[in-house]
Amino acid sequence: MKKVTILDVQAMKDRGEKITMLTAYDYAFGKIVDACGVDIILVGDSVGTVVQGVANTLPVTMEEMIYHTRMVARGRARALLVFDMPFMSYQESVEQARRNAGRAIKESGAEAVKLEGGENVAEAIAAIVNMDVPVMAHIGLTPQSVHRMGGFKVQGREAKQRKKLLADAKAVEDAGAFAVVLECVPAELAAEITRRLKIPTIGIGSGIRCDGQVLVIHDLLGLYTDRKISFVKQYVNLNQAIVKAVVTYLDEVRRGAFPGKEHTFFMKPKKRTKK
Repeated sequence: MKKVTILDVQAMKDRGEKITMLTAYDYAFGKIVDACGVDIILVGDSVGTVVQGVANTLPVTMEEMIYHTRMVARGRARALLVFDMPFMSYQESVEQARRNAGRAIKESGAEAVKLEGGENVAEAIAAIVNMDVPVMAHIGLTPQSVHRMGGFKVQGREAKQRKKLLADAKAVEDAGAFAVVLECVPAELAAEITRRLKIPTIGIGSGIRCDGQVLVIHDLLGLYTDRKISFVKQYVNLNQAIVKAVVTYLDEVRRGAFPGKEHTFFMKPKKRTKK
């Protein structure tokens, strides 16, 4: 089983092969998606919404991200593991960004970090890359900027936004990012950015012409039901399956049908003694 590195990710773009990325937040899901052959596992700060149940990603801390990434790292053998830098772990200063990126790699088992932003974080990206820590960038809809953007909205439909996103894409590439996530960018603009950049683009809600795609695993599996997201494809509804299983368990316990003999331990029969 060949380990995926940032060099392999670049080679996939160069060969025109699609790159696959999924999120994971614990050992079990990390092991499952890795065994399936996913190229990149992102331990996203989306853990805040889909695991912790908060309204957005802003409350997530470095300690929480390190904790979840450690669990995923234990189950991952092949995929490139990326640590999502949470809000206020890199925005204060370049020194803060370098220190926390170093912590992420040293303490979590990740092999790269992800930062949200374009031109505004280019200096931080360059500083982290100069520490020999690979950086994945993230532009377009950046969830940590939800209040500035007025909600979770498509970015790049207007001429001014388009110009800014093109500049952001160039800035993160020039800063040394090995890839860039394009979130909720119009398909035509995402395709243009993908053509212009030498580094891979990973789309989410940005059309098929990106170099790869990413989804939140809880969305893919139908486990997150708080909000319907139009650009997500639900491949199975595990929420319904889990509800059915739990309701059946409750019924069997209440009826005395569980546990059965096959789920029960008994004393060993006493040996007969000769008289």
